[in-house]
Order: sequence, then C-alpha cells, then structure tokens
Amino acid sequence: MVTVSTLGSHCALQLLKGAKDEGLDTLLVCEKRRLSLYSRFSFIDKIVPVDSFTDILQEPCASEIQDTILIPHGTLISQLDSEKIESIQTPIFGNKYILKWESDRELKEQMMRKADLPVPKAINSPDDIDDMVIVKRQGAAGGKGYFMASTTQEYHTRRKSLIADGVISPDEPLYIQRYVSGVLAYLQFFYSPIRDEVEFFGCDQRHESDIEGISRIPASNQITSSTPSFNVIGNSPLVLRESLLDEAYKMAERFVDAARRLASPGMNGPFCIEGVYDADAKFSAFEFSARIVAGTNIYMNGSPYYNLLFNEPISMGRRICREIKDAIAVNSLKNVIT
Repeated sequence: MVTVSTLGSHCALQLLKGAKDEGLDTLLVCEKRRLSLYSRFSFIDKIVPVDSFTDILQEPCASEIQDTILIPHGTLISQLDSEKIESIQTPIFGNKYILKWESDRELKEQMMRKADLPVPKAINSPDDIDDMVIVKRQGAAGGKGYFMASTTQEYHTRRKSLIADGVISPDEPLYIQRYVSGVLAYLQFFYSPIRDEVEFFGCDQRHESDIEGISRIPASNQITSSTPSFNVIGNSPLVLRESLLDEAYKMAERFVDAARRLASPGMNGPFCIEGVYDADAKFSAFEFSARIVAGTNIYMNGSPYYNLLFNEPISMGRRICREIKDAIAVNSLKNVIT
C-alpha cells in the first residue's frame, strides 16, 4: 500500500482526506504545538510529531517518511530553501526542482516570460519608482511583508518600518513590480504527465489583512503613514466568465511547455497562475505557484470545473492521489515523482 505524507499546515487536511478517499495510507509530519488539531481527524493514519518542520531532514523523522510520497505545499517552501528541498531523499510528488523557480523572483519572472504570460513590469531599483508598485519578498511568504509604494521615499520608509518590526531582515532582497489594478484571480490548474493534459481546476480570491480592511475605511480616515499588511487570512471561490476559460487554458499550456524546457522534467501536478483582470477582461500574471495552493481548500468537495471533467466530487488533494494511483497502474510512478 502506498503512503502519502505531508506537513501539518497549509492544505494538509485536504491532501490526506483525498489520499484516504483514493484508498491510500496517510502520514502527517506535525509540529507538536498542533497535535491537538490534527488528532481530531480519523483519516490521518499516523502522525510524526516534530519540534520544527526542518526536522524532516534529520533522524528519526527522515526515516519515518522515507518510504512515503511527500506532497509539497507552501509551508515546505517557506520553511526550507530550494537546496534543502532538493536534498530530501523521500520521493516528492511533482517536480521538486521547479520549486527553486517559484522561490526566486527573478527566475520566476524568467519562466513566466518564457511562457509568454502578460507580466507586469519589474522595477530594478527603488530609485526608478515613478508610479504605484507592489514590493514582495522571495518565496512563499503568504503576503507577509509585502507593501505598496508610489515614490522612492515611500519605499524606503515602509521598508525601514518592516525591518524595525522584525518582519524582514535588513539585508533581505525585495522584488519590486508595477502594480496593476483590477479583479484578483488565482487560476488553479493540474497537469497530468500520464494523460499529457492540462486541467483547469478552479479559481479563488484571497482575503488579506489588513489591506482589505483599509479599503472599507473612508479615505479621509485612513492612516497613510502605516504599512498595511498583505498577510493572507483566507480564500473565497470565484467562477470565471465562460468566455475567459479558453485563454486560461492557453496560458496554462504555454506555462507547462516553458517549464518543461527550463526546469526538467517540467510542471507536473498542481500549479497556480496568479494575477488580475482589468476593465477589458485582460489578464496580467504577477506570479505562479508550482505546487498545490491553499486556495484549493475551498473546493474540498470538488470544484464546478472538475465536476464537468470527472462527473464526481474531486478535490485537488484527491486529484493528486489519483494521479499517483494511475501512474502506478501503468508502471509510470517515476514520471510523477522526483
């Protein structure tokens, strides 16, 4: 029997419930402070308690997960750098080498441009800021430490504020990108190397604190000297106009092709193209996630689009585990793990 493992955070419940629904065994690496939460769920067969998620690189945790298939998510990327992830001996679902491209903003932009995605302009230096920009950290920070600025002085003031609050370090590199306004849309996909097919899973929007709360305050009462946070608190579903679906598929297919050329063996499994639709319904892609995203948690009982494809309720977690089963059935497990 195959055992699926993951870290106790982000979308672990969805992943392990999906594994159990597909008849697979489940293992959770869980920080001791969260044991009471995850002990509630009967579909988790085994819990390996750790002091920190970095313990997966050490004994005895490394041996506990050795014979499992580890499903990566945002917490793995935020806790371990790409070199440490690549050093993990446990088989990892998807392509662990592409996670480096997600974690590095310059590499990320390179891949998106190779895929011919409409990417907002990157600003090379704070001195070049002449319009509204959004400033981002490297890796999967969940929006924590992001800020907006419209002048060079504003950039330096807000950066210093975050350093003083201990949110970012003084030498932390930040990525500056032209801000594009419109409707935020996080497009969720799955590429199956077994079927050689891109699937559109769904779409979500993210609720960020405290920038979302500020938008409900009259402009005259807003405190402009503060540095509002973009920390993600939760997600809600978004159903796209049907006329937008064709271009969504085409963007995903171009991205899969670019990933295959730049980061062999390519973009296998779940991924997300994240951006904004403007007033003309034109999409600007500001980043991607090369693994399952937390926004898929809103579709634990299946998304509207997957109901069209599979005619049964399938979460992204279950879709991953079905791919593992399908790969085993055709003796191609090596094509879905690294």
